[in-house]
Order: sequence, then C-alpha cells, then structure tokens
Amino acid sequence: MMVDTSIERFRRVVEAAYAHLEQRRQEVNDLNVFPVADGDTGDNMALTMRAVMSELDRLDGQPIDRRAREEIVHAVARAALMGARGNSGVILSQIVRGAAEELASRPGELVDPVLVAAAFASAADAAYESVRDPAEGTMLTVIREMAHAASQHLAHMDRQRLSFQADDEEQDELLAEVLAVAARAGQEAVERTPEQLDVLAEAGVVDAGAHGLVVILAGIVAGLRGELDAIPEVAHHEPPRQTHPHHFDSRFRYCTNFIVTGRELESRTFVRRLEEIGDSVLVVGDQATLKVHLHTDEPEVAVAVFEEAGDVQRLDVGDMREQIEARERRLAPARTGVVAVAEGGGLKVLFEALGAHVVDGGATLNPSTYEILAGIHGVSAEEVLVLPNSPNVVLAAQEAAKLSEKPARVVASLSQQAALVALVELDPDRDADGNAERLESALEEIRWGAVAPAARPDPQGRFVRGDAVGFAGEEVVAWGGAGSTLSATIERVAEGVEIVTVIEGEGAPIPLDQLPLELAEGVELELHRGGQSHYWWLIAAQ
Repeated sequence: MMVDTSIERFRRVVEAAYAHLEQRRQEVNDLNVFPVADGDTGDNMALTMRAVMSELDRLDGQPIDRRAREEIVHAVARAALMGARGNSGVILSQIVRGAAEELASRPGELVDPVLVAAAFASAADAAYESVRDPAEGTMLTVIREMAHAASQHLAHMDRQRLSFQADDEEQDELLAEVLAVAARAGQEAVERTPEQLDVLAEAGVVDAGAHGLVVILAGIVAGLRGELDAIPEVAHHEPPRQTHPHHFDSRFRYCTNFIVTGRELESRTFVRRLEEIGDSVLVVGDQATLKVHLHTDEPEVAVAVFEEAGDVQRLDVGDMREQIEARERRLAPARTGVVAVAEGGGLKVLFEALGAHVVDGGATLNPSTYEILAGIHGVSAEEVLVLPNSPNVVLAAQEAAKLSEKPARVVASLSQQAALVALVELDPDRDADGNAERLESALEEIRWGAVAPAARPDPQGRFVRGDAVGFAGEEVVAWGGAGSTLSATIERVAEGVEIVTVIEGEGAPIPLDQLPLELAEGVELELHRGGQSHYWWLIAAQ
C-alpha cells in the first residue's frame, strides 16, 4: 500500500474508509452513550479521518519510496492528532499513530500481512496507553481483538510476505484478506461490548466508538478491493432503548479540546492537574505537540494549566448538555416510519439513508407476509408505511398491514426506483395517512423504467437472448446494444423532466462513469450503484 510511485493508492483506501464512515456516521452518533451520551462519536471519528485525507491531499504527488515512507506516515499521524476531537477522535488518532510508527519503523519492507499484523499490535498498544483508566467494552477492546485476529490469521496464510516484484493488485488483495479477517473479529467484539460495560447493557446498545472502528476498517477493505460492493457486511445497530446519560454527564458540562505546541512537553505532568478540574482526560502527543481533551466546567482553567508550557491553539469547546438534549430530541420515536422492500446492497443503503427499514426481497423481490410484518414491527415509529416496490409484493404487504399490531398502511409502489425518489417526500412528524397521500401524489409524477438482458428470444423477433431490453413502466420500448438501449429508454421516460436517476445493477456492461447519456439542457443526472439482480439499470425521472 505504501510503496506505490504516488500517494494515490493510499488516499483511495483512506477515502473509501472515510466514505463508509460518513455513510453511517449518524448511526454511530445515535449509539453514543459512553462516557457521555452527547451523540457525537461518529462526528469526532469522521473529523479525524477527514484530517488524514487533507494531509494526503497536501502530500499528493510525492513518491512513496523507502526514504519518504517515514516522513509520510508521521505526517499522517500528526494530522490525525491535530484533527481529533472528543474521546473517540483522540483514541482513533492514537490508533493511527501506533500503526504509522510501526510502518515507519520498517522502511525496507513492502507492506504485507506480517507488517499489517504488527501495525495492528502497535495500534492497540498506543490506544491503551493513551487512556489513564482504560474501560473494556469500548474501541480499545475492539482494536485489541482485531490485532489478535490479524496475528492469528498469519499462521493460516500460504503467503505472508511480499517481494518488491509484487504488483499493486496482488498486494491489495492480500492485505484485504487480512483486514477482512480483522473486521470480522472486530464485529464479533462489538457485539460483546454490552456484556463488558453496564451502561451499554442498560441502554441496549453496542459501543459507538467500537462500531465506528469496524465501519472504518470495512471501508478500508473495500478501498483495497476497489469496489463499493466489496465492503464486508457490518451489522446495523438501533439507537438505545433509553437515553439517560451516563453519570459523568451531571458532573461537567463542556467537552474541551485544544492543541499545545512547545518544547520538551511531557504529557504526564499535566494529567493530574487537569483531573482536578474535570474528567475524561486525555493528553497525547510528543514533546513538541500535545492534544488535550477533557470534560470540565472550567475550560479557561484547563487552558491556563499550559500557559507556561507552550502555545495553546485550536481551542474547541462543546456544551455537552445541549448536545445531549439535541440527541434525545433526535432519537424520540417518529410519528411515521417506512418499510421498503428492496434487493441489492446499494439499494438497501440508499433506502436506509432516507430513513427506511429495509426488508430484503431476495433476487425475485418477493418476501413473505411475515417477513414484511417483522419489518413493520422493527420500525421505531408510531405508524408505518409499507412500500412493496413490486406488483408481486402488494398483496403480501396489504396482508402484513392487516395483521400488524401497529397502524400500518400500504403505498402501492410498483418499482424500487420510483419508491426511492418518492421517499424524499416523507415527513416523519406527520401521521401515516398524511404521508401516504404525499408519497402517492409523488409516485403519480414519477416515470420509471429499466434496462435488462433478455432472458429468452422475443416471440416477435425484436431481440435475442442476452440483448439489452428497455422498459418504460412495464412496456418494452427499446432493444439491442446496452448503451443505445439505455439512451433510448431514458429518452422515452425522461421527456419534460428535471431530474433523471440511474441506478446500476449487478453485471452492468458499461461502468457508471462511462454511460453514453446525453440529457436535455437543464436536466440533472443522479447516478447510484444499486447492486440489484436482473436489471442492469433502473431509471426514475421526475
């Protein structure tokens, strides 16, 4: 990963990790109950990752040879430290630092499974050393379990080392194998965190920072493999059953973060003085730069502790009581939620990003009544709308709505793509009837289509098996080559519209960024990866 002729490959991997965290940042925020239920763990971890990306942008174009690797990894570690905020962000920065120091210590070696396992071990050590009183059932536990899994997996690998003759693809796949094993171990460790920390068990959640760490690592695996669909599955977790803040909340109000620069700075000399005015104290860094984090009622006193030691910069003070109140308002049950039947990993993510609970329809998009009913009961809302997203699912959805103990109503959407576009009209604070009218009205205005490979020859002789076939609604409107059929189908569906959405399916023969599309002036194009079976492209126009 770090012997390329440029920094581009390394940045690609970091960008994938950041994108995956950003996609699930609010989920991580909502899980945050320890040490303070201020709902910002995902934000803090994302800020740390974003700082790393900014540093890589600054370094872009610099060759990553053996001599430069030490400089680059130290620059990345420093960027993570400078950008960190909150407990989770600071601990993540120390995980980055520990891994970076191990990578920098072996400039003559290619980054391979042996070096990755060593970097994990160093990262775990650095994380534990950064916390004065480590708590198990947190991201500390999870990075340790990841390190252990990576080390164990080495014993079962046929190939542990790489020569400098190894090409990029070979290196990426071997590293992805090790990191995927670590991600699975991390996921298992996350699931055990409520058994290790009472506050998590009481709230009915896993640890937010631990979950965020697994999300990041899963994104790294996808970045190495170069595919969004290659992200290892990371379980989604619901917000807490109750949001009573941890006892620390009643003691101190302000989450305080700042940087101290100077000479011969010793972090341990400041910790005890900070603990006299606050808690959750973290002071990490080196003799030239320290990152300080604590919870206190007196941020100005915390800054004063360092007045004679160096210069205080980047002071960031957050009111945790306001954050806790905002989080509890956000997690209050919605009036109306949504169940959407969907198929394809990307489509599932798109629906969930709009607040829907997804029922997996399988390749045939045909879940049972009881699977839909379970989905209705899984929605954290007083009332539920059901989007069947296929003519074949409407009756099962209606039957599930009748059986539901919770008020439920079916909006008879006939396609995933139209339902996805209409779902932006949902108002969670309105009742189900009012929302049903809004979505039904939106669906009437949406035109939809699709392009799929023909499963059999056309009786009318228009196409043969394997040709592209375009549909407007359920009517065949185009056929032939994939690109021309897609263009013709969009032209038929998109007349007089403002936005065209194209969702790529599994096995689509033309990459999403190379589609031969020419839209009318002023028409906006949205492209997504859906991962659906059978259909190369799903189309919605509004």
